[in-house]
Amino acid sequence: MRRTSFSLVALLSLIAMTVVPARAADPKSYKIGTILAMTGAGAFYGKVMSQGAQLAMEELNARGGVDGVKFELVVEDHKSGQPKEAVSAINKLVNIDRVPFVLTSYSSPTLAILPIANEHKVMLLNGGGVSPKLVNASPFLFHNRVLANYQALGVVERAKERGFKKMAMLHWNDDAGNGVRDFIVPIWKKMGGAVVADEAHPVGATDFTTQIAKIKQTQPDLLAMWTWGKDLGIAVKQARDLGFTAPIMGIDYTPDAAKIAGAAIEGQEYVTDYFNPQGDEKWTRDFSAAYRKKYGEEPEIYAANYYEGVYILAELIRAAKKKGGDYWNGQRLKAALTEIRKFPSVYGGTVDFQEDGTSLKRVALFEVKDGKPAFKRFIDIKK
Repeated sequence: MRRTSFSLVALLSLIAMTVVPARAADPKSYKIGTILAMTGAGAFYGKVMSQGAQLAMEELNARGGVDGVKFELVVEDHKSGQPKEAVSAINKLVNIDRVPFVLTSYSSPTLAILPIANEHKVMLLNGGGVSPKLVNASPFLFHNRVLANYQALGVVERAKERGFKKMAMLHWNDDAGNGVRDFIVPIWKKMGGAVVADEAHPVGATDFTTQIAKIKQTQPDLLAMWTWGKDLGIAVKQARDLGFTAPIMGIDYTPDAAKIAGAAIEGQEYVTDYFNPQGDEKWTRDFSAAYRKKYGEEPEIYAANYYEGVYILAELIRAAKKKGGDYWNGQRLKAALTEIRKFPSVYGGTVDFQEDGTSLKRVALFEVKDGKPAFKRFIDIKK
């Protein structure tokens, strides 16, 4: 009798050690938070980012979501880079909407929300912010966009290739622009170059005449712009209108910037993520066709990044759910990403997440020709 009891206890203990945790009840919906630039000078970014995410959500929901649970998108506005607005947004998403996952954008707003995301264990996926300060900023922060410091490396390599020595810089006076400046200056000097002007401007500026006048006086070989969106278009136009003739290089191009700059942006080279709507892979072409049909415009990198981000989330949910237990939380989603690391990319190929939260994707050199970006070649950025 004692032998039988011992065997039964041992068997029950073995079962207890090997049983898979019971799966928690599915949520009514997978609610995705977003904190984007829906208003203000950068509203173009918020528009296309939200459009990309919305399209992905609709496609997934049309196929039943994940095991019958559909997605829901909650869009919040940081008003084109205002940290206080981003903090208000994350507080709402965490305390009212109860989201465990947020698609974030812009550098300063993303950095501002990190303490709250860390406290509540909310996973953040950034497809737009580019500051070097975002690297290793939080165990809950990941990026499916190549950060600006690595894009800027491509710019200085190209500048060296073109024989330039004297660089002037114009940049956003925020975490993104200042971060790129701090990263690039010592690298450019090691390459034998000199920085002859370093001018900052607030995000959303409309008058660059003072900065450009100072830059002109230094007679640089090139002007490197670590600035984005409408600010880029206005700055380029004003530089040319004021008689600045040296080449301008940068790390961004958007249709609204090109529209503002007009002929002034012609010939400008820049290095950024490479997304080709007519790419070789079926998913790329299918996304581009669906985006054009729904929105009447060509998708670019920002729409692609946030579309891709929603699909990455769907993969994380599937992986976390397989392991049982309470899977719909930021801790489990983060664990799934750090285990999988490599995901299909709508760019073609894969997006490969690194230990520091950054990702490896293709970047390329472009030149503006006839008002449109013309691909020149891929650039291999090694971290």
